[in-house]
Amino acid sequence: MNTNTVLLLPSHLQSSFSSFSHSSNPFPSTSSLHHSFPSTFKSTRSLLLPATANYTTNNPSHLSLAATTTPRNLLLTLLRQTKTEEAWILYTDSTHLPNTTCLSRLVSQLSYQNTLSSLTRAQSIVTRLRHERQLHRLDANSLSLLAVSAAKFGHVLYAASVVKSMLRSGYLPNVKAWSAVISRLASPADDYDGAREALKLFKSVTRRLGKFQDPDMIADSRPDTAAFNAALNACANLGDSKMFLKVFDEMPQWGVVPDALSYNILIKLCCRIDRKDLLVFVLERVLQLGIPLCMTTLHSLVAAYVDFGDLETAEKIVHSMREQRRDLCKILREAESNLFEDLGTGHDDDGGNDEDEEGEECVLQKLLPNLVNPTGTDPPLLPKAYAPNTRIYTSLMKGYMKAGRVADTVRMLEAMRRQDDSASHPDHVSYTTVVSALVETGSMDRAREVLAEMLRIGVAANRITYNILLKGYCKQLQMDEARKLLKEMIDDAGIQPDAVSYNTLIDGFILVDDSAGALAFFNEMRARGIAPTNISYTTLMKAFALSGQPKLAHKVFDEMVNDRHLKVDIIGWNMLVEGYCRLGLIEEAKKVIQKMKEDGFHPDVGTYGSLANGIALARKPGEALILWNEVKERCKVGKDGNKSDSSIQPLKPDEGLLDTLADICVRAAFFRKALEIVACMEENGISPNKTKFMKIYVEMHSRMFNSKHASMARQQRRVERKRAAEAFKFWLGLPNSYYGSEWRLEPMDGYE
Repeated sequence: MNTNTVLLLPSHLQSSFSSFSHSSNPFPSTSSLHHSFPSTFKSTRSLLLPATANYTTNNPSHLSLAATTTPRNLLLTLLRQTKTEEAWILYTDSTHLPNTTCLSRLVSQLSYQNTLSSLTRAQSIVTRLRHERQLHRLDANSLSLLAVSAAKFGHVLYAASVVKSMLRSGYLPNVKAWSAVISRLASPADDYDGAREALKLFKSVTRRLGKFQDPDMIADSRPDTAAFNAALNACANLGDSKMFLKVFDEMPQWGVVPDALSYNILIKLCCRIDRKDLLVFVLERVLQLGIPLCMTTLHSLVAAYVDFGDLETAEKIVHSMREQRRDLCKILREAESNLFEDLGTGHDDDGGNDEDEEGEECVLQKLLPNLVNPTGTDPPLLPKAYAPNTRIYTSLMKGYMKAGRVADTVRMLEAMRRQDDSASHPDHVSYTTVVSALVETGSMDRAREVLAEMLRIGVAANRITYNILLKGYCKQLQMDEARKLLKEMIDDAGIQPDAVSYNTLIDGFILVDDSAGALAFFNEMRARGIAPTNISYTTLMKAFALSGQPKLAHKVFDEMVNDRHLKVDIIGWNMLVEGYCRLGLIEEAKKVIQKMKEDGFHPDVGTYGSLANGIALARKPGEALILWNEVKERCKVGKDGNKSDSSIQPLKPDEGLLDTLADICVRAAFFRKALEIVACMEENGISPNKTKFMKIYVEMHSRMFNSKHASMARQQRRVERKRAAEAFKFWLGLPNSYYGSEWRLEPMDGYE
């Protein structure tokens, strides 16, 4: 079995590896779970393979001239002198692979440089080694640094693959590396796939480490508190309390003790599972355990109540802190006293006996033992008085903003300005919150005044501030002001716009029906070296689709397909279908849908809705019948749960799609199909517009089947159609010949 191989960088590189950026999110995110990473994962007991046993002890200054005459020795010399750029050039010029020592050092130093270009170079070395089946030439230290660097630049799936590859190869990744990857995987709160992948990776590493009997062998890899917090964060994002408890219970097995951050994550879990009543118990548990209380915990509490929409309790927390009170737990208990009464009856006020709820309650009681008999003890006091800081005030401001309380948002900013403590003064996030609140109400002049004040007092506005203002101008169709603001952002503030800035402008020009302006900003974005996103392409496609230029939309789509940095999604396909359907070009739209299916995408409600509108525009009711049959089949799969045919995916239709199909069928006198569609609408909780359909029937079909001169054969052929028409009239509430209680139509013998 292979063991850890630790390579040490030169002494002047032994400073801490650059930390991940801190998020303003009050709940712990992956970027805040790790404050710093050592430049090398230096251990107290380094395990060295023979190939690398001597390279860390050599002194570059003592190299003889003969030792530097060969390319291999020259490369090693450059690496020892940390001349990474020269070493990279020498590596690329050589047709032969360097030895293990040089390769590992080069990958380590490139990863340590902390730039995207150096990461790309390190990745290219790994790719080459993989193709030549020489990955074993890299040691654990270099791969660990590569994983950290890749995670830092958002290449989390690549970073995870590096860690998995190390495990398969018998290497033990350093805890700073694998926990950083887990942190990044679980970072986006709404990325459930990332959270699940983070937990899988956590289990894989801990399972592997658990197989070692000698603790010294895994000293550098064993999970620490930060690693467990990363896994707990993934559980909280998933809202999985049972998995949270399972990970939490593993901490003592590894000699890890929960810290304040662990309980901050528990606050986040309470929000995810909609248990506001538990927040005070988390605070009390932290105090009972004697865990040093930090401002982040109090900030998380305020943010949690804001997230629940309970601004009154959030205000009580802030007011108590301003009054230097220590009895915060008592204040929160009184605020939630009605919920405590429910807890006293087993938290089952509806008399139910749901096993899942009981199981969750049991889990929560294990996480919070103080949850049992909460009224039996006096609430603990805070160890000292805490004054609210800028982050706490700003969280409350965000609550006011979400509630539409713009005046309170502005007043909070004024109150923060008057604070004696500089730690409570508004920062760029506070000002940006006020700007956002004003923009939401359309008060652009006042929002610009806030921006001007920021510049005057030296609080630097950032890209987010300007993007919010850009969105406000575009929403109000003030495109000239948006142009001026972009120029001011670049020339005066020195802030470079990003893809969000340009996407906002492109969308603004679509709103004013200026596809040329949208294209101009799309080209400007690329000229500035800003890579377009999926939204950039689909927004530009929307411009051409709305202006009746589907061929240009198709060209943009082809560019998106050829962009190797992007993966086409269903939105791009739908926008392409929309472009053709707006002109009634049904055959072209159907070709796109067929290609879409061949590429593994299943049409969704948006796809079918666009096609239905195109069919109505083209006046091809026969196409509507074909489309309805496909929609009906997928609705049936979704209803019955029958997945025997994996090629048919379930579909939940919306009102727009079904209403358009019903409209086409009624106009074309396809009453049987119209009845099927309105039945589907009612089954999905959608109320059909009977008034509209009655008007269509009276205007177009009220004189149907009144001809007395039709032949007997023709009259017989009309029997089923007339029967369907009478059933439809009954559904509308019109007088009819046959139906008095049931409008749903069963087929007659010999008819389908």
